[in-house]
Amino acid sequence: MSAGIDYFGKAASFKNHAVPIIIVAVRLSIALLAGVLFVFGSGPATAQAPNASAPAKPDNRRVLLVFGDSISAGYGLEKDQSYPALLQKKFDQEKLPWRVVNQGVSGDTTSGGVARMQRAIERLPAVVLLELGGNDGLRGLPLTSTRDNLEKMIKMFQAAGAQVVLAGMTLPPNYGPDYVKGFEKIYSDLAAKYKTRLIPFLLVDIVTKDMKYFQPDGIHPTQEGAKIVADTVMKTLRPVLK
Repeated sequence: MSAGIDYFGKAASFKNHAVPIIIVAVRLSIALLAGVLFVFGSGPATAQAPNASAPAKPDNRRVLLVFGDSISAGYGLEKDQSYPALLQKKFDQEKLPWRVVNQGVSGDTTSGGVARMQRAIERLPAVVLLELGGNDGLRGLPLTSTRDNLEKMIKMFQAAGAQVVLAGMTLPPNYGPDYVKGFEKIYSDLAAKYKTRLIPFLLVDIVTKDMKYFQPDGIHPTQEGAKIVADTVMKTLRPVLK
């Protein structure tokens, strides 16, 4: 999502979650240590053979790829505060053999997502949380192009052997009821057609009357909001992590 747009418009319709219920790369670096023990002395010396280049232990955990925009990238938060980073912490605490790869890009649209699909597929994800489309809606782009792009990404990820979890969004009411309903319907229709799991509205659990879980822009979760979003995602992810 792009900064500076009031995503919800702080509309009263969100007061009681009246909207339909709609995903930080964790990079591991292993330093290779080489040690050489030299023993000096006049008597018999014993020397330990040097461990010149111990190979890095392979990471055999399955990959959960978060493929989204600034909400997934953790806009306005520290690197370890985004909801994908918090998902990794949950996996580690529960000793789940999963590694989160965050490919959230601030400001990205569905067409941008299509353009970087090859790099995403190269990560060999077992599960993909697809969180794109919000910027399309905020820019008022044609619904047909948003739908076509999301459909193309779902098909490509599934063809690569990944399970897709689709994270939906909604729009402020000032975009007009027809556009908003049509936008929301994209996610439910595609989830039904391709039998993907669906989070109808990714941010539903942080929508409150005072909007306290959102940053001042009204779009992006605060640190506490990101924790709630991670819980929301985890509810849908848990069955596919087994």
